[in-house]
Amino acid sequence: MFKKLEEKFRLHCNARNLELNPNQIFVIKKLENYYKDNFRSSIFSFFSKEVSKKSFYLCGDVGVGKTMVLDFFFNLLDQKKQRLHFNEFMLNFHNFVHENKNNNEENVVSIFVKDLKSKFSLIFLDEFQVTNIVDAMILGKLFQEIFSQNIKVIVTSNTKISELYKDGLQRDQFKPFINIMLEKSIEHELIIDDDYRKTKENQKQRYFYPLNQETNFKINKFSRTITKNKKLSSEILNIKGRNFEIKNFYEGISRFDFNDLCDQNLGSEDYLKIAENSNFMIIEKIPEFNEINSNQQQRFITLIDIIYDKNIPLAVTAKNSLKKFTTSKSLEEPFKRTISRLYELTSMDFKI
Repeated sequence: MFKKLEEKFRLHCNARNLELNPNQIFVIKKLENYYKDNFRSSIFSFFSKEVSKKSFYLCGDVGVGKTMVLDFFFNLLDQKKQRLHFNEFMLNFHNFVHENKNNNEENVVSIFVKDLKSKFSLIFLDEFQVTNIVDAMILGKLFQEIFSQNIKVIVTSNTKISELYKDGLQRDQFKPFINIMLEKSIEHELIIDDDYRKTKENQKQRYFYPLNQETNFKINKFSRTITKNKKLSSEILNIKGRNFEIKNFYEGISRFDFNDLCDQNLGSEDYLKIAENSNFMIIEKIPEFNEINSNQQQRFITLIDIIYDKNIPLAVTAKNSLKKFTTSKSLEEPFKRTISRLYELTSMDFKI
């Protein structure tokens, strides 16, 4: 099946009117080798120099097609497999730890990974990033166990392995994870000059700015159009015993003020639940970001990551254009991904 992977990829791109890029073709060739080393008969893979490379780690700037390439590869694989956004994967792990809190940490990690192994031989973690010390402290033990159980891992990230959790608290304790990933991964950086999400065919259509009376009129007009003949209700979501209210809910269309989502103590599990109950979202009054509201910005980054992963189209109003968005210094790099995704989410086709 993988003898003509490049040919399949070319057909895949042509069928979807996607621009072929030689750097992406090079990644496809490396993925073909990764497949041969990890998924062929053990008789062949026993002699491979790369047999210990259980992970394929594809990094690169925003909008270069990392996820598209690995999605193509993942969908072809005839394996027991799971695809998750990295935030969702870590949320599943922390939930498992909470449910098994009577066990010590090492036992919980082992039990979690054995359960994972019983279901999947391959996991795809999209948008790998480490932003908090809780995840940083556990990842070394978690991935050491994952690789010891011979679970294959393919990853997309905006960050090179050596630069993960850069300048983070107690980063010395994170270095064992970096060493494990460097040892077990085929790492490749996909470099393409253009962000495909910002091409002429993908101009923003539902991104309204600045925050003034005219913009308010436009978003209200748009909202009336897409919610026509839909019943307005208040949707109550229960998240681990906590209630979150979507005050403006039109049969799957959710309308929020930015502060409803990012100016209170919400996280990945809340945003996942909201996304699961929404097929279109409107977010209003997105501010400019700086050092003062960096916590709100971090939540916004997480929110957009989840919305993007769940393929939910957006309409937004914001203080400034996407090209002139300000950011806190500490979140400058991950926010580039957010900006790129906002281009796509506010212009993608949708049906209500």
